[in-house]
Amino acid sequence: MRLIVARCSVRYTGRLNAVLPASTRLLIIKSDGSVLVPADAGGYKPLNWMTPPTVIEENGRTIVVRKRAGKTEDRLEIELDEILSDATHEMGEAAALEKDGVERDLQLELAEQPEALGEDLRLVQREWPTDIGPVDLMCRDAENEWVAVEIKRVATIDAVEQLTRYLERIRIDPARANARGILAAQKIKPQALTLAESRGIRCVEVDLEVLRGEREPELTLFV
Repeated sequence: MRLIVARCSVRYTGRLNAVLPASTRLLIIKSDGSVLVPADAGGYKPLNWMTPPTVIEENGRTIVVRKRAGKTEDRLEIELDEILSDATHEMGEAAALEKDGVERDLQLELAEQPEALGEDLRLVQREWPTDIGPVDLMCRDAENEWVAVEIKRVATIDAVEQLTRYLERIRIDPARANARGILAAQKIKPQALTLAESRGIRCVEVDLEVLRGEREPELTLFV
């Protein structure tokens, strides 16, 4: 991973145009081709980013990151006015993310009985990989369409955003263009439910004790 601290300006062109004026910024260039330009405040989401696959070109004081997006090209141009630090670190093999006990147990139970989500689903794979992270469960429905299932202990707006990003990546493949999403959680926040409904994502509240057969089911569906 390469970390650059520099006074620089950033211009993005593609699906929209955006400019970050000259300022001291951190640039993160990952070995998989990801490029992120975070801020020092304002939360975890970077101000600008490019996901792999990308082509990264350097020409003197300019870094250009290019990525094909259908028939067009997204382009991130970074003009380096002054480099304060430029370090590359070998990160080695990273250990996989371990979910907390409840989420992990929910995932295992739902993988065994995906029909508990309220429809005829069959599991294709747990931890289905995308270039921005794994989907908890990838299933197919009665019509053989793809269904991505994201599992949380408590589902918030962030969970809806996460599943939305996964669906965007999954749908790039024409064979999965009709993929839809299900957000499953023990508790779903009202704001998350509203946002999910607006994006065509179905929400299901599940109970770990019910899935384990420890008490009678009280499944709540939001369609």
